[in-house]
Amino acid sequence: MKKIIYYILFLSCVFSSCSLDEQTYTEVDKKTYMRNASEAQNVLLGVYRDMIQGGIYGYHLSLLFTIPTDLAKCEGNSTNGFRLVPANAYTATQSEVQSTWSALYNAVYDANDFMETLQSNVNQFGDDDQQKAVVYMAEARALRALYYFELVRWYGNIALMTNTAQSSQHPSTFVQAAPEDVYKFIEADLKFAISNLPYAQDDKIRSNNSFRFSKGAALGLLTKVYATWAGSPINDKSKWEEAAKTAKILVESGKHHLLDDYEQLWRNTCNGIWNPDESLIEVSFYAPTVTGTSSQDPCGRIGKWNGVSASGIRGVRNAGNWRVVSTFLRDWKDRQSDKRWAISFSDYRYGKKEATGEDGVKIAINAETFETAISDAGTAKAKKAYDNGCCPAKWDTEKYVNASNYLVNADYSNINWYVLRYADVLLLYAEALNEWKGGPTTEAYEAINMVRRRGFGLSVNTASSLSDLATGMDHDTFQQAIRDERAYELAYEGHRRQDLIRWGIYYESIRKTAQNLIDWCGDPNYICVDFTKKGKHELLPIPQRDMKLMTSFEQNPGWK
Repeated sequence: MKKIIYYILFLSCVFSSCSLDEQTYTEVDKKTYMRNASEAQNVLLGVYRDMIQGGIYGYHLSLLFTIPTDLAKCEGNSTNGFRLVPANAYTATQSEVQSTWSALYNAVYDANDFMETLQSNVNQFGDDDQQKAVVYMAEARALRALYYFELVRWYGNIALMTNTAQSSQHPSTFVQAAPEDVYKFIEADLKFAISNLPYAQDDKIRSNNSFRFSKGAALGLLTKVYATWAGSPINDKSKWEEAAKTAKILVESGKHHLLDDYEQLWRNTCNGIWNPDESLIEVSFYAPTVTGTSSQDPCGRIGKWNGVSASGIRGVRNAGNWRVVSTFLRDWKDRQSDKRWAISFSDYRYGKKEATGEDGVKIAINAETFETAISDAGTAKAKKAYDNGCCPAKWDTEKYVNASNYLVNADYSNINWYVLRYADVLLLYAEALNEWKGGPTTEAYEAINMVRRRGFGLSVNTASSLSDLATGMDHDTFQQAIRDERAYELAYEGHRRQDLIRWGIYYESIRKTAQNLIDWCGDPNYICVDFTKKGKHELLPIPQRDMKLMTSFEQNPGWK
């Protein structure tokens, strides 16, 4: 008999930031469970919990597959060990490719299983519980949409599993769905969620909606889905209109807004603070200890893998395997006035100070300042030091993480991960209007300028010549301004690779970045340029193990 393990106490810890001395679970038969809304919620939280898996946002879809772009690269200049993936040098047999595929399909199965069980049991619920059940169903469909969105944009030609019975079939019977059909399925799930979820601030049904889907989150995600659908490789331009109209509903609702202070975003996410004003979809990572058992550890690698390189700190060390592309920072327009610039990267690390022997202290990467190094006066030695020394700084554990949220471990942290912010939706709104209308509208200018004003430390609702874009731009000029602004606002947050792919310029961007780095410092660390191929690395390969089982499948282009 099939059983499901529900981590009931543990899940409540994940979503309410409580602390337990030890982690326990209760194993129950699903056929005798989910008899009321309380039990249904416990199981639903398990569908949320799939987000924290290493194959999803705990590691691969946040920090690993997303690295090689015009903004970021991996530490070092080889394909040794973990560097193989961010170098784009892997094959269809790569374990990370397999584990992400499996984790996403397991999450889809969990969502399907929850919905089927809820549907069969809901008639036993009381009136109040039935109202909650509608919301829980909407959450599950939104989660399934998110998991399928990741599957289709990373793997392209996938199997569409709409119920648990399909999962019991022999893999040789599985067929590849057209990506357009997958997007239609995602669209239907999110429209259901939009119709049945409350806005976070209006929620009177759930006693705690922290880190859970709301109407605003579903509207924001559907906007992003439409923008991706409109772009490469499907290029259904009619979806730009849908993206703009969907974003408009969210923007005009007034239910979400940008935080006044850009840096507050990182204070919040580094300390498990939920603020739905701007955070639409955020993965919550929290564990009081690391057990070493992945099924019991809801902690991720955020700040450890992509934070500031560190040794001798509270958390033992930060590997800091992400490196920023210095020429991106050099070419950042208005960087002297844009407060996001200095917040986004570190020209320092944490380690032992040779003069005093003190450990875990901030140390400059080079005696020559970064500003000097990126100028014409920069020396070759300083350029090389910064080329392989600057890390992203949004998740600086020593700057932002409070003692109460500090997980003392060399590899894992309690830092959360933003999947979707309101600022992202505002930029998608501006982009969609420009593409739909063939040029920027007043609403498009206002959307992007709101993001820029906050970035410059100004009031978002007050026009400013310091931050606002020049009026009178044509379609192409405004399109480039949007692409630049997405880089500035969302730097290192895992969006850039998929942005470049949907714009159809991923390969070209890698080549251009490599040349910019060569012109700047002569011999840069940017090994992904040696392996990235056009028409291949826009998708991951379908895992080779699954290709052998799913005999009717065709491998993605370039991976055969």
